[in-house]
Amino acid sequence: MEKVATGFQSLEVWKQARLFRKMIIDLCKEIPQEEKYRLTDQIKRSSRSVTANIAEGYDRFHYLDNIKFCRDARGSLNETLDHLTVAFDEKYINEERLVQLNQQFEKVLKLLNGYIGYLKQQKTP
Repeated sequence: MEKVATGFQSLEVWKQARLFRKMIIDLCKEIPQEEKYRLTDQIKRSSRSVTANIAEGYDRFHYLDNIKFCRDARGSLNETLDHLTVAFDEKYINEERLVQLNQQFEKVLKLLNGYIGYLKQQKTP
């Protein structure tokens, strides 16, 4: 039986970013061993940073702090996309796989931008 999500784990943006991170981890198992400490390490770190920043910003006292961490998450999300492009250019993944990962990237980006917009509305007049 799975525990009911609370806090940042209940955010749809975090859930979708987590799914994206899992997709990246699965992909890393297919990247050649010689890339273990280069591309594989970088792409894992950037994908982990997305969910970590969403989580870290979630319980900040002020909405502006949360927005800052969400912007950092957005930067890490884009960094991950760049690493995926490298993987494609180096022929570690095919176009179909890149498209699949890009679709999840787009979903996370839209949710993250929406969450940032929501947080901006939280300021008191």
